[in-house]
Amino acid sequence: PKPRKILQLLRLRQINNGVFVRLTAATRKMLTLVEPYVTYGYPTLSTVRQLVYKRGHAKFQGQRIPLTENTIVEKALKRQNIICVEDLIHEIFTVGPHFREANKFLWTFKLNAPTGGWNRLRNHYVE
Repeated sequence: PKPRKILQLLRLRQINNGVFVRLTAATRKMLTLVEPYVTYGYPTLSTVRQLVYKRGHAKFQGQRIPLTENTIVEKALKRQNIICVEDLIHEIFTVGPHFREANKFLWTFKLNAPTGGWNRLRNHYVE
C-alpha cells in the first residue's frame, strides 16, 4: 500500500493529528512504511490522561463533541463497561479487550505544531 492510504487507515488525514494504535505485526509494518511522515512511540499514563482531558473529543452520533461529561461516554460505551472518562483512559492505556471500540469513539486528536516549528516541513503527502 502507498503511504497516503496507510495514513488514511490510521485515521491521520491532516497534519498534526494524533491517534492511538494497537501495536501488532501489521501496524508495525505500516508504521515503518510511513515513518518519514509520522512520529510514534509508547505513551505514558499521564500523556494519555492529558490528551484525553485537554484535547479529547468524542465521535457521537456523527458529531465531534468535547469530553466534558461522563454521560457522553456512558451513553456510547455502556455495553463495553466503560462508564466514565477514567475508564476510557484505562482502556486506552492498557490496550484492553474493548480498545477498538474506545479508540473508535475518540475523535483524532488535533495537536499543536512543535515549539519552534518544523525544521524541514515539505509538501504534505507528496508521494
